[in-house]
Formats: sequence, structure tokens, C-alpha cells
Amino acid sequence: MKRLIFIILFGVLVLSCDDVIEVEDISERTITVLAPTDESILSITDVNFSWGDVEDSEKYRLQIATPDFETATQIVLDTTIVFTNFTKTLDLGNYEWRIRAENSNYQTAYTTQRFTIE
Repeated sequence: MKRLIFIILFGVLVLSCDDVIEVEDISERTITVLAPTDESILSITDVNFSWGDVEDSEKYRLQIATPDFETATQIVLDTTIVFTNFTKTLDLGNYEWRIRAENSNYQTAYTTQRFTIE
């Protein structure tokens, strides 16, 4: 009888652990950028980067380059954050920023936007 109870408890434990370690695949999801949107022209240097939440993500990787990632003269920022907004003070100039959602096993593609501070 004890052996049967042990087998049942072990089976329940194994099945419940499967639910805990299963990570949702977010790789086909996309991030909706709220600001600054593509080709924005800003007159302030305190830039608030904002995007929509991706369900089942644990964090976001935010990168900023000047003037863009393809011909970057500087990677201004490369960080991970758990919120859906971030404020950074930047100098006047042209910038490109990108954001992707991440969890322990998956990541979305980057969503990329360009903007200028005049």
C-alpha cells in the first residue's frame, strides 16, 4: 500500500513539475513600439522609450545606436529591463533603437525604429 501511494505521489510530482518548467515560445510574437516611433523628430534630449507588453516574456533587451546599427559609430546602450519603458538622456543627433522580448528559452525578433533629436 505504501508503495502504491509513493508511486501515485511521484507521478503527480513529475506531472506538476512539467508545468513549472515548460516555457512558452514567444519567438513568433512581435513588440508594438509606442514611442519614439520610426522617423520621429524630437526636440528634447530626455527620451522615454516605450513599448507594449509581450505575454510570457520575462525581460526586454533594449539597444540604442548612433546613427544606426548598420553603420554604428557608437552603441549608446545595450541593457535588459523588466519594464515596458525606459528613459535615457541623449545628445542631439540621429539614433536607431531596437527592442526584443526574452524569456529563459526564447526571444522575439527585434523591432527597430529610427529617430532624430534636434
